[in-house]
Amino acid sequence: MKRKGSAIWNGSLKEGNGTVSLESGVLKDAQYSFKSRFESGKGTNPEELVGAAHAGCFSMQLSAFLGEEGFEPDKIETTSEITLEEGEIKRSHLILSATVPGIDKDEFEKLANKAKEKCPMSKLLKAEITLEYDLK
Repeated sequence: MKRKGSAIWNGSLKEGNGTVSLESGVLKDAQYSFKSRFESGKGTNPEELVGAAHAGCFSMQLSAFLGEEGFEPDKIETTSEITLEEGEIKRSHLILSATVPGIDKDEFEKLANKAKEKCPMSKLLKAEITLEYDLK
């Protein structure tokens, strides 16, 4: 399987701007710029997109591991906070809230940490990956 994302950049780093798109068309010509990446300008940025990808990948992996153990989650909600320092993604902090009937805290923690280590996006990132969770 191969998936594509694309970007177009026009102009200088600080004054230029660009767009990002996904092969699926779900995101098409979304604006990004120096301001949207390093300040609070309108648009997206690569770190935000990586965060969404990591959160989605982790959530699916956790669901798979829960299913293998006989648990069916009602809801898995994950946010990834990406930290960019000195031109490098240093960490992805996963913030997880889940409702999983019948599971105890120890089993959930074991499976959540396994998903943190094994999801393909976690393997891709060289950054430190941390996790906090709230089991409901």
